Amino acid sequence: MERHDASITVIRPESGWLALNLTDLWRYRELVYFMTWRDIIVRYKQTLLGAGWAILRPFLTMVVFSIFFGELAKVPSEGVPYPIFTYTALLPWELFAAALSVASRSLVQNSHMITKVYFPRLILPLAAILAGVVDFLIAFVILIGMMAYYGITPTPAVWTLPLFLLLTLVTSLGVGLWLSALNVLYRDVGYVTPFLTQFWLFITPIAYGASLVPEQWRFLYALNPMVGVVNGFRWALLGIQTAAPDSQLVTSVIVSLVLLVSGLFYFRRMERLFADMV
Repeated sequence: MERHDASITVIRPESGWLALNLTDLWRYRELVYFMTWRDIIVRYKQTLLGAGWAILRPFLTMVVFSIFFGELAKVPSEGVPYPIFTYTALLPWELFAAALSVASRSLVQNSHMITKVYFPRLILPLAAILAGVVDFLIAFVILIGMMAYYGITPTPAVWTLPLFLLLTLVTSLGVGLWLSALNVLYRDVGYVTPFLTQFWLFITPIAYGASLVPEQWRFLYALNPMVGVVNGFRWALLGIQTAAPDSQLVTSVIVSLVLLVSGLFYFRRMERLFADMV
């Protein structure tokens, strides 16, 4: 009589960093590329100006700020022409603002994919954010032309610019993960996001310099991670010393990382509910 030993497989939920399954992003890297490219194409499909909107949004905002804040309110611009001062800050801001908008809707708009096939859901907000880098690069060309027109040469610290761009993407992804997951559960997020973006604009030193903030409020002000981003862009490109890296940048980086890590864990925790509630 033969005896067969039954094998027992014990399945336990993953915990810690393993629960994030970030290695799935590498295995599905081709899908990340495809979804990013799709979002780039769809963004300006059937539009009259196409990618020209990537230039018009920051440029027209710069014109409005230059008239009302630069000419009428006489807001100081740290010794550089006000249009350059503002446009430099608007580049990372437009990337961040667009990321909040598209990432928050990414899961709901792709509900047909979520309910039918498996893939790391993290790809959807990630691809939506990465697609915005193309707009950033297009608008950056205009900044180069403006700097040439005003006779401004980039500083030797311009090599740090990719690091501040990375900080922008980290902040965008961290906030985008929170908003996209919450939007599946509460569709009110779609109404709150535009208000949140508008409010965030005014607490970020875009139309004004961070040096105008009183000393006793600067630590609290630096809890806004976009403060470090905007100051970094102005320092790296324009050499504005009042925006040079300091403790405010360290605070902004820490807040960005906290947003990203907490957003990843919250997104993974809620991922099991997406297919049922999307």
